[in-house]
Amino acid sequence: MTDDVALLLQRAGFGPTAAELSAARQAGYATTVAGLTVPAGPDIGATSAPIPDLGLDPYAETPNPTQAQRVRSDDIRGEQNERISRWWLDRMTVANHQAVEKLLFFWHGHWATSVTKVKSAQLMLAQHVTIRQSRDFGDMARRMVVDPALVYWLDGQLNTKASANENLGRELLELFLLGIGQYTEQDVKAAGRALTGWRIDLRRARSTLVASEHDGGAKTILGRTADFDAQSLVDHLLRQPACRRFIASRLWFRYGSSTQPIPESTLERMSAAFPRPLAMLRALFADESLHTTRGTMVKQPVEWLVGAMRQLGVRPAGMPDETFRQILAGMNGLGQRPFAPPSVGGWTSGAAWLTSAAAQVRLSLAGKLASLLTPERLTPEDVAYILCIDKWTNRTYAVLRDVRNSRLLLTLGLVSPEYLVT
Repeated sequence: MTDDVALLLQRAGFGPTAAELSAARQAGYATTVAGLTVPAGPDIGATSAPIPDLGLDPYAETPNPTQAQRVRSDDIRGEQNERISRWWLDRMTVANHQAVEKLLFFWHGHWATSVTKVKSAQLMLAQHVTIRQSRDFGDMARRMVVDPALVYWLDGQLNTKASANENLGRELLELFLLGIGQYTEQDVKAAGRALTGWRIDLRRARSTLVASEHDGGAKTILGRTADFDAQSLVDHLLRQPACRRFIASRLWFRYGSSTQPIPESTLERMSAAFPRPLAMLRALFADESLHTTRGTMVKQPVEWLVGAMRQLGVRPAGMPDETFRQILAGMNGLGQRPFAPPSVGGWTSGAAWLTSAAAQVRLSLAGKLASLLTPERLTPEDVAYILCIDKWTNRTYAVLRDVRNSRLLLTLGLVSPEYLVT
């Protein structure tokens, strides 16, 4: 069904262009699933948005700054953080391998780490590259447990043999690998001991183990006693049956439905593909359960923004600086911007994005995007085609049919219920 193809593209990526949707409908559902989850060749579109070279963090060069140097270093950090946000939004917009880019954004919310505390764009970008280069979930977990941005975000640099800090160990068990109810407080304490001794090297944007600060003694975690360290701890957790089921359920929550529970049969099919995330998504996209979730997912602000930019043919790299800053401020107003999740639990979902305050911000942002275009005279049908909307409801069409200003028509289309909910 063509509606199923549209739903697939909306869930798998940030929102298809009209040309992409037309091509996918011609190719068929199964072929489109294969192309999304096993993309062929390099991502040509993404080559126009190469990862930026930031140089050293300013505090790496002045670890004991004067007040004047601190002010200057903070200004540089602010500029660099804006730069990586602009780059990533641009990359999401121009990438051809949309399922890969959407998955990258999913992992950013899963290993939720915020620049508002980390401060260093270099550490945040290094974490992004780590996720992007990981071969599978197991490889990613082994890298992330000692990722300097995540270590700092969860106070891991304060974790010593003499005084173990449990923050990272707790979240590793609860939010990253196993889920609530799959461990005890003793497991948390022992995991904290296993993660002692890691310190951050700002100059190299990496973490290093200080052996004298690491607790190398025996620890009992989930029924097994060993001299656990960061890597053997992660390996132990990855082997738990709860791990694959937890990751499958988290993918369902963001790709399937945030309100409907995952069917057991779908959970089993996705879990069987663990630890390969794209294969897990392929199992979801090929499962009949996905098609029963139509109309249950509200687009997150980043999904909404990137999809709109793709369909309107605009990109952050081409925006005037002031316009992009307004866009970024709007994303702050909506509660979601890259590299800045609100907590280690990541972003909210569903109707939380549909407040009256958010509606006003979204309307303003939609207007700014539409103002970047000089469209010819558009009809409601034209806008539906551009935004890949199957059809307007009678209520929405009653609003759109009398609008004569094409930019206003696009603006209203971008904030319509038909566009916001998939």
